[in-house]
Amino acid sequence: MRYCESPYFHQRRESREIVIGDPKHGGVIVGGDHPVVKQSMLTCDTMDTAACVKQTLELVEVGCQLVRITAPTVKDAANLKNIVAELRARGCSVPIVADIHFKPEAAMEAVKWVEVVRINPGNYADKKKFAVKEYTDAEYTAELKRIEEAFTPLVTECIRLKRALRIGTNHGSLSDRIMNRYGDTPLGMVESALEFARICRKHDFHNFKFSMKSSNPKVMIECYRLLVARLEQEGPDWNYPVHLGVTEAGEGEDGRIKSAIGIGSLLCDGLGDTIRVSLTEDSPREIEVCNDLLAQIASLTVKTLNRGTVKSDARLDDSTIERLNDSTFPFDPFHYERRPAPEIELADGLKCGGEQTVRVVVTRATWEKVAPKIRPKDDVKPEAIYEDLNVMEVDPTNDFDVNCDTQLVTVKDGVSMPAITAFRLLAARLKRLGRNNPILLKDYLNFGIEATSPLTPSLSPSDGERVAKPGEGSVWPLEPRIALLRASVVIGSLLADGIGDAILIRGEPGAGQSLQLAYNILQAAGCRSFKTDYVACPSCGRTLFNLQTVTARIKERTRHLKGVKIAIMGCIVNGPGEMADADFGYVGGAPGKINLYVGKSAVKFNIPEAEAVDRLVELVREHGKWVEAEEKHSPVETV
Repeated sequence: MRYCESPYFHQRRESREIVIGDPKHGGVIVGGDHPVVKQSMLTCDTMDTAACVKQTLELVEVGCQLVRITAPTVKDAANLKNIVAELRARGCSVPIVADIHFKPEAAMEAVKWVEVVRINPGNYADKKKFAVKEYTDAEYTAELKRIEEAFTPLVTECIRLKRALRIGTNHGSLSDRIMNRYGDTPLGMVESALEFARICRKHDFHNFKFSMKSSNPKVMIECYRLLVARLEQEGPDWNYPVHLGVTEAGEGEDGRIKSAIGIGSLLCDGLGDTIRVSLTEDSPREIEVCNDLLAQIASLTVKTLNRGTVKSDARLDDSTIERLNDSTFPFDPFHYERRPAPEIELADGLKCGGEQTVRVVVTRATWEKVAPKIRPKDDVKPEAIYEDLNVMEVDPTNDFDVNCDTQLVTVKDGVSMPAITAFRLLAARLKRLGRNNPILLKDYLNFGIEATSPLTPSLSPSDGERVAKPGEGSVWPLEPRIALLRASVVIGSLLADGIGDAILIRGEPGAGQSLQLAYNILQAAGCRSFKTDYVACPSCGRTLFNLQTVTARIKERTRHLKGVKIAIMGCIVNGPGEMADADFGYVGGAPGKINLYVGKSAVKFNIPEAEAVDRLVELVREHGKWVEAEEKHSPVETV
């Protein structure tokens, strides 16, 4: 199976077009050769028509092209009529997506008023009680028949009303039926979605797209790759478009990094027709990140216009193109496994490779700025200086040889290809040579004007550097928000491939910020834990408390709990499943009431919100995970 044409060239996946609304009057066409569509979701109560209209208009103003609104009940779904009517009366024609989970009857009401209905196969007319049961083939077939009977009325209404569907699987809400047959796996997510797609196709309905969302970027990447490969196996007419997103990514830098790793990696491989960056922040901020992320893809990839045709701005000669096409695929795209490498000494008794954690390397200039500020117990600190390493720098487009497996290897600066392509090619070349040398990853290879692209944004004059003109490309050093996204896409993508034993961040010019960013990327990619990890949903009309305020309060109390993972969920929809690998969960159970979880099991119920954060801390103490906070600082704060 293959999920893309090549891991070295960017060729956008050929997907069929689906029509959302009337393209002549504000609708959009998703898929085909159309640009990637940006979408977001309202955070207010669906019954508050004025608030929904206000938030929608704010999103449209910043470039949102699809707006999703939750419809948890039939009453909420019915109010979509009023919301859409008011929007159209104000001249706003943006298509509206109704988000449906548990109630088919809500979907049947919503489809009357909106252009798209999103259903979650894990809980649409299905159940998730974590029940253990062995299904016989006959029992499984009977379950599928029951699902078809519940889902078919919505399909036929979509045909009649010319609506679109999104079949959106979430890692945190797989049904008991799927969990018992396939487990909590990417395969289970894919098969869950395909079961519903087959029902659509049985009725000759094709105006739908898929999504495969997870709060873990590596799981999310595997799911989409497997989905696309399975669709290709099913046949050429199964080329439905896909929507990309990392669910419950959180807020601030961590939310942006997780989203950039998951979404950016897939965009670079040519996958993705719509995207949403899910942040626990005001919704318009999501569109800002979408714009920035999409703008970077042009200079992070080697492009092809058609099979075998490379754009002139790729700056690769014919022999290099031939080498790329002939190279061994360097990793298993469907099952994460860290690339095997021998353990070697990196610096001063510090080792990398083997079972060692991925190490953080800095330049001497960064070391000189941050080293005086580092304290012995600080978790964020440089581990080696690049200029002092015994590292072999190679151009992977040319032949090279390495005499032993214990030689640290990296790509030399100035190689005329994007970093993701270069390091994948390096891994492939080493594999062909029969070598497993540890690899040092870099986020940036070319310090100057990069690949020319009208999509690459200009920098602010406040950066103190020459500003790139439109179409000219990006100038180094990068604006911090851009440096964060680019480093996350490059380093995160390669780590998700299993490539990399040490990392070097240089695109972020600030010494302390560069060091912090390296650690944050490793944490988001699941390669290293140096601080508390949070899974936080982005809020919607189902949310039963103020997610931004509560998330800030929980972080203030718990941010020092290294290695502890806490999930903060506004409602129960994805809570227990998405929290399966979290240590503790804080979940809205009812208005003003909170349920606390250990793993996926609720242990305390209906706690008044005013007491809930204190009770969460008590729960952490009860399970031996609490430590008292020590006074710490970060080099970011002082350099």
